[in-house]
Amino acid sequence: MRLRIQGMRNLELALEGLKARHYICLLAAVGLLWQGGEAQKRKAPEGYTLVWSDEFNGKNGSLPDASKWTYDIGGSGWGNHELEYYTNRPENARIEDGNLVITARQETYAGPDGAKFDYTSARLKTQGLFSQAYGRFEARIKLPAGQGMWPAFWMLGENFGSVGWPKCGEIDIMENVGKELGINHGSLHGPSSTNATSDLTATITLPAGQKLSDDFHVYAVEWEPGAARFYLDSNLYATFAAPQWPAGGTWVFDHRFFLILNVAVGGDWPGSPDATTVFPQTMLVDYVRVYKRNN
Repeated sequence: MRLRIQGMRNLELALEGLKARHYICLLAAVGLLWQGGEAQKRKAPEGYTLVWSDEFNGKNGSLPDASKWTYDIGGSGWGNHELEYYTNRPENARIEDGNLVITARQETYAGPDGAKFDYTSARLKTQGLFSQAYGRFEARIKLPAGQGMWPAFWMLGENFGSVGWPKCGEIDIMENVGKELGINHGSLHGPSSTNATSDLTATITLPAGQKLSDDFHVYAVEWEPGAARFYLDSNLYATFAAPQWPAGGTWVFDHRFFLILNVAVGGDWPGSPDATTVFPQTMLVDYVRVYKRNN
């Protein structure tokens, strides 16, 4: 009887050992799958090498990384009669659950000169911290929606401070007006001797019924000397080349540009919010990545 009990105990120990090893193997397999998923997620597009990124993996409630981002602050209308006052408060830009969250709020806010505004938001930029000429620039973003909302992921020439706009050039990788729920605009803007600006622009529209605010999408431009290609997810929807540039205009896309992320409220293009607009509105940015083409 004693031998039988001891034998059963040995069998139980052996089974427990097998279970433990099986569990460890299972965890290892899951770990490999996770690592593979992360590697797949961060894999550079063919022909490119990652040179700068922000994955927004900071502590919940923290401010964006000050080594990568700074702010435009104020409520001057920004040349478009916009209604918001841009702040550097966490109420308007913070990290949450691995995303940068830019929040447009309807609130009474007074600027330093006492001027009052009905909306606040945030406008982040890499000016003075990072800029690059040519390469692939992309961000994975979930947009806000509603009348009067104007989210954008875009770039200005590094020489903006010395020559101003539009001589510095502007590249709009993602631009949406909230009433156009499924339409993204990709554009180039530069100076002109015959008009206020010289421009090339194109749009891409999601299938009927789908909204850019329903899910994350990857917005990208591949920019090289003399040309720029615009993408929504894997869809190439526009290629602009220097020979296409409007008569009287100057192709100025031959120098370093810095990145901008913002959510404007109101303005000449989207118009003002109305009774249908719900606040607060948020733009979620999963990541921003910049690549250089391999030579």
